[in-house]
Amino acid sequence: MFLDTCNMVKNFRVSDLQTLLASMGRSKSGLKQDLVGRALRLVQTECSPELLKNVRQLYESRFPKASGWLAARRPEGVSVAYSSLSSSPTGTQGTDYLNGIPKLSSTPAAEVKLVSLPFYQTLEKLLLPTELIAQNSEKLQDSQCVFELTQSQADQVRNSTELRPGMKAIQVVLRICYTDSIGVQEDQYPPNIAVKVNQSYCHVPGYYPSNKPGVEPRRPCRPVNITPWLQLSTATNRVTVTWGNFGKRYSVAVDLVRVFTSAELFGQLKHCSVESAERCRERIQDKLRFDPESEIATTGLRVSLICPLVKMRIGVPCRVITCAHLQCFDAIFFLQMNEKKPTWTCPVCDKQAPFELLTIDGLASEILKETHEDIEEIEYLTDGSWRPIRDEKEKERERSNTPDYPVLDICVPEVNGHSPAHSSTSQTGKSGAGSTAGGAGGGVVVDLTLDSEEEGGGAGGDSDDTEDSQDSPAPKRGRYDYDKDLVTAY
Repeated sequence: MFLDTCNMVKNFRVSDLQTLLASMGRSKSGLKQDLVGRALRLVQTECSPELLKNVRQLYESRFPKASGWLAARRPEGVSVAYSSLSSSPTGTQGTDYLNGIPKLSSTPAAEVKLVSLPFYQTLEKLLLPTELIAQNSEKLQDSQCVFELTQSQADQVRNSTELRPGMKAIQVVLRICYTDSIGVQEDQYPPNIAVKVNQSYCHVPGYYPSNKPGVEPRRPCRPVNITPWLQLSTATNRVTVTWGNFGKRYSVAVDLVRVFTSAELFGQLKHCSVESAERCRERIQDKLRFDPESEIATTGLRVSLICPLVKMRIGVPCRVITCAHLQCFDAIFFLQMNEKKPTWTCPVCDKQAPFELLTIDGLASEILKETHEDIEEIEYLTDGSWRPIRDEKEKERERSNTPDYPVLDICVPEVNGHSPAHSSTSQTGKSGAGSTAGGAGGGVVVDLTLDSEEEGGGAGGDSDDTEDSQDSPAPKRGRYDYDKDLVTAY
């Protein structure tokens, strides 16, 4: 029996493995080989009746006994007796009705439960989850469903406010997910999806571009707003879904919802989920409490006041209740990013961060109000208090910028026992001026704006080469007006 269960698990698809792991409270992320190994370890360690039942249901949905072709694909070593325990209902086209109108499929996925979404509040269910049934063996299928609005529902949509031009607060949305009765299902689009409402194609969210090389773009699977193409009356609305039939089963549902903005969700969070400063201090004390069995004693925990999402100072500190860390992130930015691209993942530890588990940190809010904007990091102490880290950083910065050698003034002639001018021209040609200056101030004054010839002519005016110097070309000068050897700096 154990061997048969393992063989069943090895033949599961990725979606089957994810469903099995999610139903047993395990992580469903990773590649297929990771999911298979995780599921096999689960079977080995926890072989409960619930687990066996889930494995059998998933296997029978993958290899139904009614089809000889699928039964022939059943791997060797799997007992045929398991297929007789329970079987997936494979209905034919019947006469199931909704509002007096026959539905396309007689196999309503009534047991399929869609996950609740924070930005959507379900007001009424217009069409229960209904499975998309392939009509032939073609890869591209068209499935149609119909529904009607009551007069009050139509008025509710028509009179609702607009969140932005063309987008109402009350909407009729189409949701698509996998057909699976185990656990709650997230929105999942089939391949090659296209949605037509009353003979008009409506917009379906496209793919997100990926910044990582070699990673395929990901498509955001969210409810499709079909409100602009509906007849807001009691007339019948027809929705045609074009989808790729590649072996997976999908179900569609139509709901009347109210759409929230990130600002409205932030208002709910601020009103209903704020952890007091006293409770936060108790949490810090519990985390830093001395453990006699531990060889390392923790005396403090450093926490950054910079949001890991936008690399700016946190405005409203928020974190997930189930996360073990004390680091917070900005609640407003987090909600805005999930409004555009819903991932609901903690930016600190990458764990799931659903809206229901978010809370505002009261102690961190007080710290942000009391500290200056220059402070980017604090440290929590064992008694629940805290201290800023800015002082230590400033000391290190000052220590690194302070020179370890004395500053010398090169304008003073007595520095290091040398005179700033060693040029023989300046000594001979400026002897008179130098002695005059030396008698007055005790130092040598050198005019750096004069070249050696001007100094010589101005000092004595007696030169044997006066006539020759007039006929000869002027000496070439460098970049500056004074000679290169006039001043020597030490």
